[in-house]
Amino acid sequence: MALITVRTAAERLGVAYSTLKRWVHTGHVRTTRTEGGHHRVSEAEIDRLMARQQPDGPKRGRTTDPDESLGGLSARNRLHGFIDEVRIDGLLAQVRLRVGDQSLTAVITADAVRALKLRRGDDAMAIIKSTEVMIATSGSSATSAKQRSRK
Repeated sequence: MALITVRTAAERLGVAYSTLKRWVHTGHVRTTRTEGGHHRVSEAEIDRLMARQQPDGPKRGRTTDPDESLGGLSARNRLHGFIDEVRIDGLLAQVRLRVGDQSLTAVITADAVRALKLRRGDDAMAIIKSTEVMIATSGSSATSAKQRSRK
């Protein structure tokens, strides 16, 4: 995955450099740090931010819809974000998903966490139907938490 400077990312997003730096420091933008301590932004993060700015527009760099595998699901309320925390205790697990500057918590089975291989920093989706909240990932977007740093 290509990493670009914060200044280049700001130009691609059409925002000021200072705005993007503020987003980085407040945790709204996930970055990777170089050995020298400089922030670098991944192409996937640029795509995520572009999607937030233009929710109805086409997503750059993606050839398939991430909801494609869930096309037959009747729930239409889908919130894309990334996993902030996973806690497993016995048969149940608590998954906290960060969606923009909000967080959402779902209690699911520990088996589901293991089957989906949910890890902190992975992209995920909350699917909401009535009083139920489910967590989903697309098969191709699983990324390790080691690649992401939100400082």
